[in-house]
Amino acid sequence: MPGATRTIEQQIKAHFDALTRTERQLASYITRHYPVAVLGSITALAKAAEVSTPTVVRLVQKLGYKGYPDFQTVVRSEVEERLISPITKHDRWAGGVPDTHILNRFADAVVGNLQSTLGQIDHAEFDAVARLMADKERKIFAMGGRITHAMADYFVTHMKVIRPNVTLISDMSNAWPPALIDMGKGDVVLAFDIRRYENNVLSLVEMAADQRAEVVLITDQWVSPAAERARYRLSAHIEVPSAWDSTVAIQVLVETLMAAVQSLTWEDTQARMKRLEELYSRARFFRRSK
Repeated sequence: MPGATRTIEQQIKAHFDALTRTERQLASYITRHYPVAVLGSITALAKAAEVSTPTVVRLVQKLGYKGYPDFQTVVRSEVEERLISPITKHDRWAGGVPDTHILNRFADAVVGNLQSTLGQIDHAEFDAVARLMADKERKIFAMGGRITHAMADYFVTHMKVIRPNVTLISDMSNAWPPALIDMGKGDVVLAFDIRRYENNVLSLVEMAADQRAEVVLITDQWVSPAAERARYRLSAHIEVPSAWDSTVAIQVLVETLMAAVQSLTWEDTQARMKRLEELYSRARFFRRSK
């Protein structure tokens, strides 16, 4: 079955160039509204995407499925993957694992995640995100969920060195209004959200999009519901032999993104870094070697 090796989104992307105009219209609609769009009837999907029911049938068959029910079975399986608890993840990895040390098993999974992540990133989309963040006329805001908020904090700490007007939004909802009131049209919001997707991230993304901010979402291979309101989305593979998911591939995306912005703004960034080093020196912030 196609869904056993690749996600629905990856299957659509792999077949996209071979689709007809109406099939592409349908495929784009499914991708933008996945998975909600395909959990209902075939008639409802066709109507929402403004295509015919036979177009839906042709698309799922081109993806390798016998029909729409077969396609929906895989979709529901993906939805279950999104929502499984840490205990369930642990039990899945604990049974039938290779007889090798945990270091090897974990490292193999992480390397596989990196390869899969880098293999599916659209370079043009990545470059567009970097250009947005390099635009000093735009303010940058970042936030994440219970686990991924640390990634947002890491991003902001480094990005503040590269350019001004970078803000970490608290994961406490009572701190959102002061951030949102300073968020204008064209400003950039970097949001992190991986399974189990968090309502507070979705709520903030929706409010930021309503403020006409440019939302950049970093999520996992199953894709956060917040993707529907994001202009750009970068997906990382996160599953490892643990009760928790891995953020290593996300870290690589974040650090590469910061390097790309630094490269685009180097003249200004270099002057900013020199000034910062002077301030560190005056404050005797770092230990000096004897």
